[in-house]
Formats: sequence, structure tokens, C-alpha cells
Amino acid sequence: MIKKLATGFLAVAATGALALSLPAAAQAATAASSAPTSSADYASYWSATGKYGLAKAQGWIGVEGEYDHDNTVHVKGRLYDLDNRSYKQGGQCAYVKFQAGDDEYDWNTVYVKKYCGYPGYKAFHFSEDDVYAMRVKVCQWNPFDHYTTKCGKWTYLYDEGEM
Repeated sequence: MIKKLATGFLAVAATGALALSLPAAAQAATAASSAPTSSADYASYWSATGKYGLAKAQGWIGVEGEYDHDNTVHVKGRLYDLDNRSYKQGGQCAYVKFQAGDDEYDWNTVYVKKYCGYPGYKAFHFSEDDVYAMRVKVCQWNPFDHYTTKCGKWTYLYDEGEM
């Protein structure tokens, strides 16, 4: 009788362990299938946050082509609004800014995205040709006064001079 109970408990434990492992395996397979695939010569994941962590952007950068400016940079990502305060309480929106630089590091803004919608995110994608370096900065944006504030530091995504 005790042997039958022990076998029954073992069967239940094994079934429970299998059931718990299946969602994790399915989630891992989904994450792997959603990763960008490209024949990029350079590829990397990146993440940047604004001051105090109230805005965040993360994504992927891929560079196709030869060095010396004969390339195309592809950037994909999501912009997260993490400020749960109302506008009356001082809440603001998420803001991301990308700049491309030449070989003398003269920077030009090539893409900007704003998103108001705690706790969600907004997906984005853009490409730029003939890029020597790429950087990103995340800030908060006031939707009424139309200015940025609480910016994080520049995060460098790609620099041909360091390759």
C-alpha cells in the first residue's frame, strides 16, 4: 500500500514538474523566434534609460555593408513610458533621440520618437545610410510645454572607429 502511494506521489510530482517547465520552454522558443535575424556585418542588442528610470528604450542595431561610410544601419526597438503619475501630478511621456555621426564625430539627429501611455510601449524602426557612429539618449517629454527633461546619458550603439 505504501509503495502504491509513493508511486502515485512521484507520478503527480513528475507531471507537475513537466507542466511547469512547458510554459518556460514555450516562452524561450517565442523569444528566440522574435529576435531579429539579419545578415548584418555587425549586430547588437542595446538598452538606454532616462534619468530616474521613468522612460526606457531597448532594441537591436544591425549594420550592413563595408566600413568607411558605405553602410546601412538598421535600428529596431521599443520605447517604454514608465511614469505612472498623472499629468496633474507631474507625469510626462517617454522620448528617445538617435544621432548619427561622421568620422569627425559631428552629430546629426536622425530619428526621434515620443510615447505617452503608461504602462505600455511603442515599437519603432528606422534605417540610415553612410553612418560612422550611432548613439541614443532617452528623456521624458512634457506634452503641454513640448520640451524634454530628465535625460539619461548618451549610449553609444555603434562606432566604426572602435571596430
